[in-house]
Amino acid sequence: MAIPSQVSSSKQNVTPENLQQQPPKESLQKKPLPLLGVNIDHVATLRQARGVSYPSPLAAALLCEKAGADGITIHLREDRRHIQDADVYEIAEQLTTRLNLEMAATTEMLAIACEVQPFWVCLVPEKRAELTTEGGLDVAGQKVWLTDYINKLHNGGIKVSLFIDPDETQIKAAVACQADAIELHTGAYAEMGLAGNTEGKQAELQRIKQAVSTAQHADNKLLINAGHGLTRDNVSAIAQIDGIYELNIGHALIADAVFVGLAQAVTMMKAAMYQ
Repeated sequence: MAIPSQVSSSKQNVTPENLQQQPPKESLQKKPLPLLGVNIDHVATLRQARGVSYPSPLAAALLCEKAGADGITIHLREDRRHIQDADVYEIAEQLTTRLNLEMAATTEMLAIACEVQPFWVCLVPEKRAELTTEGGLDVAGQKVWLTDYINKLHNGGIKVSLFIDPDETQIKAAVACQADAIELHTGAYAEMGLAGNTEGKQAELQRIKQAVSTAQHADNKLLINAGHGLTRDNVSAIAQIDGIYELNIGHALIADAVFVGLAQAVTMMKAAMYQ
């Protein structure tokens, strides 16, 4: 049975079976394929809806790893609306890949990160009233604070990524702050697609491509990730951009998992990335 995307009205003539097929070897030689980081926040959202002990974010993280995820992303929000402190410690201790801890650049979060020692910290903007992260971090407007904050994380042996809009000013500010990576916000690209605005979607795709080029020229050692709003319908165009190191995907993947299971959802997303 074909499994439709949970966030798109476009028709798909695919099945879970053929989505699992890997790309031909010749396509693998064209450029390195991006890694897949799976965000499991919404497993915790489901648990917190009832205030019970299940489903377990840790079990989800380990299952995603086994299914082929290259890393696990969790966002410890200040309001603790989904991921809890105990989740962070448990997941960090038992992962066999890499933990990417998304968090606001606050004193409280710095202390937690330095104790937990995730492989990556991704600094994101955060507002209590938002449903999800609404835009990129204003690095240019907080350069002094963020430079010092990033230095403290580096002293703790933690690599740092900054979640930013695909904007030249923010990219150059991220380089100046000595971030190890940036994660380009793909939300506007995704929203244009959902609205059926083909021209707008293409313009946002070009904006992301230009941002990747700008980042590469600004610092050829800077890793370039991307994420937010990515689905099986729209991920391929982003994954094919030369220079993208990793994609972080959560909501759409968890939505697919409701119908096909978490392991299958990871497999299907990877296939969509590489098609």
